[in-house]
Amino acid sequence: MNVEKIKWCLCQTKGIKLIEPKPHLAKSYIEDADETLENVFSAKGKWRTITAYYSCYSALYSILMKCGIKSEIHECTLELMDLFEFTKDEIEFMRILKEDRIQSQYYLKNIILDDEEPVKRFILKCKVILGALNTKTIEEIRKRIKEK
Repeated sequence: MNVEKIKWCLCQTKGIKLIEPKPHLAKSYIEDADETLENVFSAKGKWRTITAYYSCYSALYSILMKCGIKSEIHECTLELMDLFEFTKDEIEFMRILKEDRIQSQYYLKNIILDDEEPVKRFILKCKVILGALNTKTIEEIRKRIKEK
């Protein structure tokens, strides 16, 4: 975890904020991830990449909501992945997918997702992490953020 980036995120108006845990929103975000994933299969061109990113992002955000962590800056949200059981490859996958989404959406680059399997695996991993979260682990995660 990049401590300096986390500190920066904590100082931003729309950056990282600790809020009350929101299990109902966690449930809604993971449902949104599944629904958006369904759209990945039917999307064409750049929209496959864009939809894939938002599907993964919603799954990741569901974990944050269950822990009571709000972050409206995507880069800050991704920085928090180190607090959970994500591998370096999974973190890199999200960073690359985010960059591909930006290039496709804002710069109209022709970056097309050709394999949705990593997207499905990422969402499944988020579900596993979500299911393993309990009061003790949530408190530990929140404490690590407060210490920054």
